[in-house]
Amino acid sequence: MNEEVSKESIRFAFHYGAKPTVRVLVRALKAYLAHRAKKKNTPIQGKQSVKQLVKQNQGVTSLEVSGESMRQFKKIAGKYGVDFAIVKDKSAGKDKPRYTVFFKARDTDAIQAVLDQYTKKIVKKTKVRERPSTLEKLKKLKAEIAKKPRKEVEKKKENVR
Repeated sequence: MNEEVSKESIRFAFHYGAKPTVRVLVRALKAYLAHRAKKKNTPIQGKQSVKQLVKQNQGVTSLEVSGESMRQFKKIAGKYGVDFAIVKDKSAGKDKPRYTVFFKARDTDAIQAVLDQYTKKIVKKTKVRERPSTLEKLKKLKAEIAKKPRKEVEKKKENVR
């Protein structure tokens, strides 16, 4: 019994002269949990660096993606549980950024679903952009009214009332 207790117990050493506060205890517990995660060498899930992805020895495949909102891509990829790494192409201009997405070779079906959903969202956004805004329509109407003679405008106002 004593042996089991000694295996499960944790000893924290503080270098403070006063009593430890809650904040200090929380930091210590977070540090301990991070240390344990490193010790177990558990694979990271979701977004990670290319180096971490290659370390998992499962083969890596890359794919070029162009898009403004990588945040959407990350959100969708997290939803599908895909392990991936994104590297921005520095040679591309700022107006149209290009990214290379690395992912595990075994995740090809899942990444295909992610890309399908991502492209649908991007296409939907571009369709929304193509529609002229209401303010632009109003400006055009004001310009047309300003071009017309004043008498015609007054007649139309009387007809409306």
